[in-house]
Amino acid sequence: MSGVKNSLVIKNIGLILSGDLENPVLSADTILVEDGLIKQIGYEKDVDVDSAKVVVDAMGTTVTPGLIDSHVHPVAGDWTPRQNQMSWIDSSLNGGVTTMISAGEVHMPGRPKDIVGLKAMAIASQRAFENFRPSGVKVIAGAPVIEQGMEENDFKELAEAGVKLLGEVGLGSVKAGYEAKEMVAWARKYGIQSTIHTGGPSIPGSGLIDKDVVLEADADIIGHINGGHTALPDDQITCLCESCGRGIEIVHNGNERSGLLALRTARELNQLERVILGTDGPAGSGVQPLGILRMVSMLSSLGDVPAEQAICLATGNTAKMRDLECGLIQVGKSADFVIMDKAQHTAGKTILESIELGDLPGIGMTIIDGIVRTERSRNTPPATSLPQIVRSA
Repeated sequence: MSGVKNSLVIKNIGLILSGDLENPVLSADTILVEDGLIKQIGYEKDVDVDSAKVVVDAMGTTVTPGLIDSHVHPVAGDWTPRQNQMSWIDSSLNGGVTTMISAGEVHMPGRPKDIVGLKAMAIASQRAFENFRPSGVKVIAGAPVIEQGMEENDFKELAEAGVKLLGEVGLGSVKAGYEAKEMVAWARKYGIQSTIHTGGPSIPGSGLIDKDVVLEADADIIGHINGGHTALPDDQITCLCESCGRGIEIVHNGNERSGLLALRTARELNQLERVILGTDGPAGSGVQPLGILRMVSMLSSLGDVPAEQAICLATGNTAKMRDLECGLIQVGKSADFVIMDKAQHTAGKTILESIELGDLPGIGMTIIDGIVRTERSRNTPPATSLPQIVRSA
């Protein structure tokens, strides 16, 4: 490991869930990390454990990729004015979330709606969260809410400044399908990914976005297809799943029955890879530190999805759709992990069975870029077994 600044080994792993739907369970018990990237996945006898600066004994527990929240509304650092709450991102880290993706910084007090102002705020947000990672969590922010009057050059300027996302289409003055379609196409031309608000209004200023607008706009992600909070009628949800090939985002702060409908429809289409998960928080219903874990458990237990596949909806599916370097336990990917075990006294005999029964797992450790960020979670139920740091640099 000559020249390596930081190295980590996780050994004695009972189960590795890759986050990849095509191969969700890996045959290995040890992971080697060098300088924040996964270097080797295999069995301990084949891995250079002795030279690692930090060694974690997983104690037979489960390692998954860090969870990804595909739909958040950050504002400034680890504070949200929506609930006047501090440390909501840190609490989510204690729920296994290591990466968050902004669907618009819409709760900013006095959010500018003029074109110069909205571009300035998006660029400032992108810079701020690139420079500051609350508790180590990767927050991909700077997602402008598009307004009428924007032109192609505005999207070119945003892209050149480093903006990679649009806020939810429909939260601003652009609500007609034909207007949204033109701007979404401009964004896509310059490498900016788009998400569209789906369903009834969530906050004052937003409005109903039905299937016809969603289909015409052709955004990359059908944002909260199960509503945020009010969902579209069932026939519109199934139509959206069947009529386009875009991402199907199911959120915690939505209609659970409608979320299950979307999941089942995607599975019947043999397109489970399109399903990604978010919380849509902070919101009027608050902050959901365990929101992604709860979605995994709910969709697995009520949607009849094997737990190892349900984990993929919160990790690898999102990583692939969002073109992220995390979310998968693969060589070369970011070393972002959650070490978890079945909760104490669950009826499930294994962690997978406990999730399929609807219980949440207990988190014993989170790791981002090969650095231990938290140990025993303050928010999940207590795990049956906990990992231990047996060597520290």
